[in-house]
Amino acid sequence: MHLFSKIKFVIVILICFQSTFSEGQTNSKFKITLDAGHGGKDFGAVYNGRIEKNVALAVVLKVGKILENQSSISVNYTRKTDVFIDLIERANIANRVDANIFVSIHCNANKNLAADGTETYVMGMTKNASSLAVAKAENEVVTMEKDYKQKYKGFDPKSPETMIGLTVLQEEYIENSIALASKVENAFETIGKKIRAGGVKQAPYMVLHKAAMPRILIEMGFISNPNEGTKLESDEGQTEIAQAIATAILSYKKEYFGSNEIIEEKHKNKDEKTTTEVIKPEIKNSEKPKTNQVENEKKNSEGEITYKIQLSTGTKKIATKPSNFKGLKDIEIENENKLYKYFYGNTSNYEEIKTLLKDVKSKGYSTAFIITLKDGKRIK
Repeated sequence: MHLFSKIKFVIVILICFQSTFSEGQTNSKFKITLDAGHGGKDFGAVYNGRIEKNVALAVVLKVGKILENQSSISVNYTRKTDVFIDLIERANIANRVDANIFVSIHCNANKNLAADGTETYVMGMTKNASSLAVAKAENEVVTMEKDYKQKYKGFDPKSPETMIGLTVLQEEYIENSIALASKVENAFETIGKKIRAGGVKQAPYMVLHKAAMPRILIEMGFISNPNEGTKLESDEGQTEIAQAIATAILSYKKEYFGSNEIIEEKHKNKDEKTTTEVIKPEIKNSEKPKTNQVENEKKNSEGEITYKIQLSTGTKKIATKPSNFKGLKDIEIENENKLYKYFYGNTSNYEEIKTLLKDVKSKGYSTAFIITLKDGKRIK
C-alpha cells in the first residue's frame, strides 16, 4: 500500500471512530417523550370556556423548556402545536426514539363540580369505578381515528377492561412507572394548598398500552372545578404545575440514571469537587459488565455473588407452573408492596446466566434482565 493510501486509510478510520464516539455520547442522554393530551379536532374536556387540549399543551411546553436546559437530557414531543395525533402514534413516537420515560399530560373533569385533585396513573387493570371512568373518557378518542375498529380490533373504548385481551398479564415497567408517578404526586404536594395531590392509581389507558418504557399519565387537576380550572388556565398555575412535573422527572433521573444536572450544581461551592454516578435500572446486553470485571468484583467482595433473571413484575399473582411461563421451570416469586416479581435461574456463573437470558428472550420475554445478589440480597 502506498504512503498516501495508508494515510487516507488512517483518516477514514479516525473519522469513523469520531462518528461512533459522538453517537455514543448522544445516545447516553436521558430521553423523555412528553405527550400533550388531545389536540386538533379532539378538544378533551371543555368547561366554562376552558379547553383541556390547550391547557395540556401549554404545560407540556413549559415542562419541556425546563428540561431542555439540562445538557444530559433529550426531550421530544408527540405534539408542539394544536394537531390531532392517534393514540398508538403517540406511543410509537416514544418507541422510535427509544425514550427512557413517556409522560402524558391531561386535565380531569367530572359532572360533580366539587371534584378536585391531581391523579397520576400507571398502566394496569383496576376495578375502581372512578379510575375506569377516567380511562374510558380518555380512551374514547380512538373513535375519532380513521379505521379505528381495525386498528384497535378486540378493544371496546366504552369498556376499558377489554384491553386485557390485548395485553400480556405481566407489566414489565410497572415498578419504574410507579416510582415516577409517586415522585410526580409528591411534587404536587408542594403546591397542595392550591391543588390537592390525589395519589398514584392504575387504569387501562390505550395511550400507555403501546409505549415500551416506564410511562405515566398525569391528570393535573379538574378543569371542571371552578377554582382548580382557573388555576389550570392561568400562566402562574401552569408554571407551578410544570415545575412540579419537571422536578419529579429530574428526581427520577437522578435516582435511577445518575445526575450531572446544572440545576443541582448551582448550590455547590466553586471549589467543591463533584462526581456523577450513573445507575441504570435495566442494563441492555451491550452495556453489561465484562465477565472479568464481574469475576473480579466477586473475588474482591465479601459474600457470594449470585445472579438471577427477572422475568416480569405485575399486580396479579400468577401460579409458577411452567405452562404460565412458556415452559420455564423453577420460577421464583416475590411479593413486595403488592407487586409480584417473577425470577428464573440462580447461579454464581455470569456466563451461565447470560446464556439463560438469551434463552428467556427467545421465548418472548424481551424485557427480562439480570439482577445481581450478594448473600441473597439484591445489589446494584
